[in-house]
Amino acid sequence: MAQDSEQEGRLTRISAFVFLHTEHAVYAALGLLLAGTAILALIDATGLLFGAIRHLGGSGELLKIVDSLLFLLMLVEILHTVRVSMRSGRLTCEPFLIVGLIASIRRVLVITLQSSEVMHAPMTAEREALFRASMIELGVLSGLILTMVISIFLLHRARDDNEVAGKE
Repeated sequence: MAQDSEQEGRLTRISAFVFLHTEHAVYAALGLLLAGTAILALIDATGLLFGAIRHLGGSGELLKIVDSLLFLLMLVEILHTVRVSMRSGRLTCEPFLIVGLIASIRRVLVITLQSSEVMHAPMTAEREALFRASMIELGVLSGLILTMVISIFLLHRARDDNEVAGKE
């Protein structure tokens, strides 16, 4: 009987060891892929910026640059989350709220630019419907952004050590 219990304990330790190292390997591969994607996004954003400077691009070019930079910021935040998760073995929710906040702000910027372009053209029934749908989406995004900001605030307030969640 004792031998069976010892065998089960040994098997549990071996499987825990294998799963832990598999998890770390997956996190490391994911981190490398995210880092590569972030580097490519940075190169793309730099090219967009130089192109806009060279041609003195309008609001469309500026929106593409800001959109690219916000996407890069999201990638870096996710990469930070992966790094902290590897070190601490815990997954925190605050970085995901921040990524969601950035993504929502990106969408608000896109909708705002599209709506301003719609307002400059003659108003048709189709354009009016598009504008109305955009305003509804902006309202939903505003509520979502407010909810995420309140959630981040409450997470900070609930922490005992007054440190940022995910800090090593």
